[in-house]
Amino acid sequence: MFTEKKAWWKEAVVYQIYPRSFADSNGDGIGDLNGITEHLDYLKNLGVDVIWCSPVYASPNHDNGYDISDYRAIMKEFGTMEDFDHMLSEIHARGMKLVMDLVANHSSDEHAWFVESRKGRDNPYRDYYIWRDGVNGGPPNNWGSCFSGSAWEYDEVSGQYYLHLFTKEQPDLNWANPKVRDGIFDMMCWWCDKGIDGFRMDVIGMIGKESFEDGPVSPGALYGDFSPFCMHTHTTHAYLQEMRRRVLDKYDLLTVGETSGNTDNALQYANNEGTELNMVFGFEHNDGLNDGTELGKWSDHGAPLAEVRKTLNRWQMSLQGKAWNTVYLGNHDQPRQVSRYGNDSELFRTVSAKMLATLIHTLRGTPYVYQGEELGMTNIYFSSVDEYQDVENHNAWHQWVESGRVDAQDMLRYFARISRDNARTPMQWNTQQNAGFTTGTPWLPVNRNYLFINAEDQVKDPNSVYHYYRRLIELRHNNPVIVYGLFTPLLEDDPNVWAYKREYEGKTLTVALNWTDHKVPCTLMDETEGVELISNYPSHQKGILQPYEAIVKLL
Repeated sequence: MFTEKKAWWKEAVVYQIYPRSFADSNGDGIGDLNGITEHLDYLKNLGVDVIWCSPVYASPNHDNGYDISDYRAIMKEFGTMEDFDHMLSEIHARGMKLVMDLVANHSSDEHAWFVESRKGRDNPYRDYYIWRDGVNGGPPNNWGSCFSGSAWEYDEVSGQYYLHLFTKEQPDLNWANPKVRDGIFDMMCWWCDKGIDGFRMDVIGMIGKESFEDGPVSPGALYGDFSPFCMHTHTTHAYLQEMRRRVLDKYDLLTVGETSGNTDNALQYANNEGTELNMVFGFEHNDGLNDGTELGKWSDHGAPLAEVRKTLNRWQMSLQGKAWNTVYLGNHDQPRQVSRYGNDSELFRTVSAKMLATLIHTLRGTPYVYQGEELGMTNIYFSSVDEYQDVENHNAWHQWVESGRVDAQDMLRYFARISRDNARTPMQWNTQQNAGFTTGTPWLPVNRNYLFINAEDQVKDPNSVYHYYRRLIELRHNNPVIVYGLFTPLLEDDPNVWAYKREYEGKTLTVALNWTDHKVPCTLMDETEGVELISNYPSHQKGILQPYEAIVKLL
């Protein structure tokens, strides 16, 4: 038996804000910092401990703020540095903390470093990015970008290619250059000295490029896979250990890495020795739901219990006692969780949203709530590619549909299931025009179901999804077994029920979740002693679980 070392970030519940879509205070249709500040009491009432903001830095917005042109300035659409300082002060005044998004694998092509770098091969900033000569009249290698197309862009002025693992407006920084690391670490300290409480590190597992040979090509794919040479390398871990020494150890921070990979990778980043990060986001439970064809993520594959449970149970067991976990289903890069994992029909949306919330808040690890999940917000289901804003959608449409390789209706069906824009529609605050998000024209359309899915109504309704989240968060704060308890899976062969127990200091928490839209036989909770802590149904039927029913007992 191991003894878990306690830490505030293990006990915290994190709420992710996508600033562009959270709340618009000035009527320009784009969410902003003052809009966040105006709604802090809503988040305090929900009970969350930490707010994680997606990027708010200066950016030309080729990838919605993940292309940063100035790491020490605020995006004009979002406000000013004074607005940021006021927001941070108000967050701290309410006893909450703020985690910033650190995007340091790449910058914007409008960042001062890259503007200088592309001026010529002899420029002092040339080696701040990754430039290579072409091969046989083409790019340096066969790597494909995460957003479709080649990962290399030709520069006419200097006659070389630069690497961009995402859009061509997001050139990859050269972490092998000590001056780049000095600049990034200095910037991180600047924000920490300003008073922020941590970093979520975007695609941090890609920073250590070790080779530039051709990557393996999957059947039917147009480009090679860069991941064997750019993901989870020894160099990446060396850079993070240097970051730990030079920045992170100087402050009391929450650090979480977006790293992809498997549990072995996670154990390197988030080990109990604290040599790198506090925790990482695993993607296997999301990525595993893709068909694995040449289309990558684009499919209409569902979310069967057997696949999701097997993956998340493995993460729970593999990291237990060795590394700290994150627990989430949705974020700004995933569709709405109730549409993907639950059931967003009028009949089952509320109970399935509550069932999924129960899972997130009772597994072992720090829970992450993406804005609107506490209301049961759903996918928007656009019917035309023109309605999508996300560059990933338009690149995929160009690569697969315009080339004649995929039928347009098939791709629209895939977009409806998995597009990132599903999670980026504006927050639904009330039944007023544009769901109370803005008095102007929203940058992305508001989901029409805001008339019956909105914060104002749910705050007033004690049986709402919002209040169910409130109770779950309160239970987590008041019961250490939910935070630190040993995880043991139960009923692993049951085709319909996800069950497990948590044990800590003589307390046992037992959880049973029906993953289906029909009644299923299950006697586990009838045979389990203890007090019922929470359930998404007012009463139970002996020997069965009702559709999407969740029950939690404590002994």
